[in-house]
Amino acid sequence: MSLAAKTSSGPSPETSEQNIEPSRMRVAEAPSQGAAAAVAAPAKSGGRRRVILTLVALLVAAGVVAWGYRYWTVGRFMVSTDNAYVGADIAIVAPKVSGYVAVAPLVANSHVNAGDLLVKLDDSDYRVAVDQAKAKVDTQDATIARLGKQVEAQLAAIDQSKAQLQSAEADEARSAADFQRTSKLAINAFASQQSLDSARADRDKTASATVAAQAAVSSARANLEVLKAQKAEAESTRKELVAALAKAQLDLDATQVRAPSAGIIGNKAVEVGDYVTAGKRLAALVPDNGAYVDANFKETQLRDLRPGQRVELSLDTDPDHPITGTVDSIAPAAGQVFSLLPPENATGNFTKIVQRVPVRVRVPLADLERGVLRPGLSVVATVDTRTGPSRTAEAR
Repeated sequence: MSLAAKTSSGPSPETSEQNIEPSRMRVAEAPSQGAAAAVAAPAKSGGRRRVILTLVALLVAAGVVAWGYRYWTVGRFMVSTDNAYVGADIAIVAPKVSGYVAVAPLVANSHVNAGDLLVKLDDSDYRVAVDQAKAKVDTQDATIARLGKQVEAQLAAIDQSKAQLQSAEADEARSAADFQRTSKLAINAFASQQSLDSARADRDKTASATVAAQAAVSSARANLEVLKAQKAEAESTRKELVAALAKAQLDLDATQVRAPSAGIIGNKAVEVGDYVTAGKRLAALVPDNGAYVDANFKETQLRDLRPGQRVELSLDTDPDHPITGTVDSIAPAAGQVFSLLPPENATGNFTKIVQRVPVRVRVPLADLERGVLRPGLSVVATVDTRTGPSRTAEAR
């Protein structure tokens, strides 16, 4: 076989070995490159984690700094409680008299104005009472008029008795003069004894007539005083009857129960035909602009609270639109003091409980007119102790 044929028939052993070596080297290098890639991957992942942790730490630190700054500048001056509720001076609609309900135009949850008719009772009995009282007053007026005429008549009788007294006194003076003349004549025997006796009797008679006339004058004057006293008594009785008439008229007017103020009717408990007694609850009237907030703060929160401080009120019904109010007053005692059954702490089993004190918060009229404050709603009250007249004075 020729050399060319050997050459073309296949590679030589040396050439094969040379070709095998690079392939082995590449096979040997392949595992080393995979190991390097595996080592590089955790290194890159660890660096990314450190960056994320660093960013998180920075964000947390920034948040802590921001929170601390806000607490130091604002938060430490805020006193908050969620034990707060909307209140109002609710009026109880009740009649002053008893009777059957004739008309009940009030509607639950409806708005009424001051003076609107809410309930009307059957007023038949009360009208009769008014008529009776008027009749008694008219009768008493007639009695007083009669006594007045009697007083006038008695005054005329006094004048008459005075005239009779003057006539009697004149007769007495005449008879006394006749007696004196007759006595002188009888002494000189110019008049008989009978004439003297007659003159003496006439003198005594006229003297008695004068005394009687004087007594008549005194009696007439006494009767005048009696008539005046009777008239005064009648006038006093008339005042009592007029008062009774006024009472009857008030009872008649009370059969119409009217709204004492503008507001919304709630808790209706009356229907036509019901028999109601004086003072029975017929409905409740919530005033339009009489709402307020009672916030029950812990006793440990009262140190910096003062009337006049600004309060942010967040209603549970509309927390996104807070209302700004003002501290109006602070209760003189803790709430448990005014409870129906106050706790008795002077016992062997004692557990200290932080007490709460009601704080009244006044709400601006503009917010009241919106009608969002309804009694009983829950509120979160936050007082800014930096505000208020006392803080302003201390700053000055």
